[in-house]
Order: sequence, then C-alpha cells, then structure tokens
Amino acid sequence: MVRLIIDRKDLIDTISSFKKKGFSYLVKILGIDYIDYISVLYILRNLDSDEEIEIEVHLNQNDLWVPTIINIFKGADWYERELYEMFGIEIKGRKVRKLLLEKFSENIYPLRKSFKWGTK
Repeated sequence: MVRLIIDRKDLIDTISSFKKKGFSYLVKILGIDYIDYISVLYILRNLDSDEEIEIEVHLNQNDLWVPTIINIFKGADWYERELYEMFGIEIKGRKVRKLLLEKFSENIYPLRKSFKWGTK
C-alpha cells in the first residue's frame, strides 16, 4: 500500500486522477488527531488489481477544512458528515449538518484527543 501526503489544494485533482487510473472504490475517509495537527486520510481501492492507495491531508488545528469529494465519490457523504460532526472539520463545497450531536448547543468533537469524556 502506498501513502501520499498532499496539500489540501491538490486533493480534488489527486482523487480524480486516481479514480481515472482505476481506483474507483472509496474504502473510507478517516480523521486522525495527532494532537499537533489533524489528518484526513482517504483510502481508495482498485478493484481490478486489488491495490489500495492512501491519500493524506494534514490540517492545522486552527484551520480545519477540506474540500468535498462528493462530486467524485457519492459514497463520501457519510464519511464527510463524520469528519464534520466528530472532528469539527468543515467540508467546503457542501452543507453538512449535525445528526448525532444536534441536541448539543456547544461544539463538542468526541473523536478529538482534547475531548474530555465524562466531564460536566
């Protein structure tokens, strides 16, 4: 498996390029909190060759956003919702709303390492 670390400005072109090369299945989009920065990891698979590619974008804690890839992969919908709701990563190019945490008025992001479980 190959992992590329790219700048978010190159995300759309990179994802599109790999889709054209046969990586037509979006396996998953993951958010990863490394404390100093948050990473968004896109995993694509080529179903013919069974190869996978990981495309990673590092985000500064004070500038959390990525462009939507929903126009390339319709299956990105729920993954992008999870990034928004669980990590607070804005998805530029589409409107995403909270589903699981909509009852909370404050912004809480339970998959960040800074989130304090069980505190009031």
